[in-house]
Amino acid sequence: MKIIKSYKPYSIHVFALLLALFWAGCAADRKIERKVSRLIKGSSILNNHPVGFALSDLENGKVIYEKDADKYFIPASNTKLFTFYGGLKMLPDSIPSLRYIERGDSLIFWGTGDPSFLQSRLKGVNALNFLRTSGKQLFFSAGRYSGNFYGMGWSWDDYNDYYQAEITELPLMDNLIAVTSENGRLRVSPAKFKHSLMKDSLNTAKTFSLTRDFTENRLRHPDIGTMPKGYEQQIPYKTSTQLTLSLLTDTLHRPVGLVLMGMPSTAKTIYNVPSEQVLREMMLPSDNFIAEQLLLVYSNQFQPLLSGSDAIQYIREKYLAGLPDKPRWVDGSGLSRMDLFTPRDIVALLKMIDQQVNNREKLFSMLPAGGKTGTLKNAYPKTDQPFVYGKTGSLSNVYNQSGYLLTKKGRTLSFSFMNNNFVSPVADLKKEMARVITYIHEKF
Repeated sequence: MKIIKSYKPYSIHVFALLLALFWAGCAADRKIERKVSRLIKGSSILNNHPVGFALSDLENGKVIYEKDADKYFIPASNTKLFTFYGGLKMLPDSIPSLRYIERGDSLIFWGTGDPSFLQSRLKGVNALNFLRTSGKQLFFSAGRYSGNFYGMGWSWDDYNDYYQAEITELPLMDNLIAVTSENGRLRVSPAKFKHSLMKDSLNTAKTFSLTRDFTENRLRHPDIGTMPKGYEQQIPYKTSTQLTLSLLTDTLHRPVGLVLMGMPSTAKTIYNVPSEQVLREMMLPSDNFIAEQLLLVYSNQFQPLLSGSDAIQYIREKYLAGLPDKPRWVDGSGLSRMDLFTPRDIVALLKMIDQQVNNREKLFSMLPAGGKTGTLKNAYPKTDQPFVYGKTGSLSNVYNQSGYLLTKKGRTLSFSFMNNNFVSPVADLKKEMARVITYIHEKF
């Protein structure tokens, strides 16, 4: 006897409902695509330079809209999204700060590149207290990092600016000199540098500022009489092994000697600040120093030598092989114009970040929020409920935004909006970008 299968009516209804929802979603995505295309094409500001845009549904990875999304753009600080992902994959719960061994009455230690060691905001002191309370003679072993003090393609003209501190294996206090005015006098930290201040009789500037000699820690300033009230400046100091030893000695109030020896595989590790805290501190204010030093910390996780380029190669080969396009990634911060990424690569990376953190409340707390925190605070209207969480990237004639977009209808989208080689005021460009992103938020 032949059995004829029958389908219950509710099965047909469920299938029809799912099909209707699918087509409704497709129609909404096509509407976004058409509207965003018209907004960009109709903007005189967005039509006088190369623009790349990629928009995707974060839940299913479906591409909603692309404009030159396969073209390479200079990312600037959008590069930190790649550095951020590397940290999510490679860092333990806390930052490895020092490697060490004990031999007889000596404690020999090596740096890991840890940016939190006495950093001004993170204030990592675990490693410091370990050295301070040791009953043994202290010896720093230099040489794990033999790379350049600047990243590939950095502008040497910016050597005096706070955002371009030098790269070292054992950074101390942001690798910066902090100068402030108090009661008409200058206060210098670390105090060791207070004797580096020099009046420059040939400098006729009307405003007070400090300029470091390129190869030495001499800080010159014009002789303008009274110090300006509320003056603040941070200047990268010229690093060296001898200066590291001197700063450590001054800070620990005990001598630190120098030895040159390879680090054995049995070297133990002292951990400093929670990794999540360090990654957040890199992303919110877009800290170049932290980004560059973290690459050295990543390399500490898989080899004896510290190398930012080795860390980048490791992350690319192990974790980023599935990206749509092969990124050109040369530094941790995005200071280099040699970095080149495509918008669709960044959107793919954003999905990988979301999956790795697996907690959007936590993830969004680690990123600038539009109208509220970090580098997106002034990019959107002030609000208690941000709808954009992401990363900006800016250099001269470069401005990008990449991140997560929450819509009023409850969707979570990922986007990368990249602008290179524009000459219009960046404020006008930001307004146009905010107009496009806000439209997507409100209508979809």
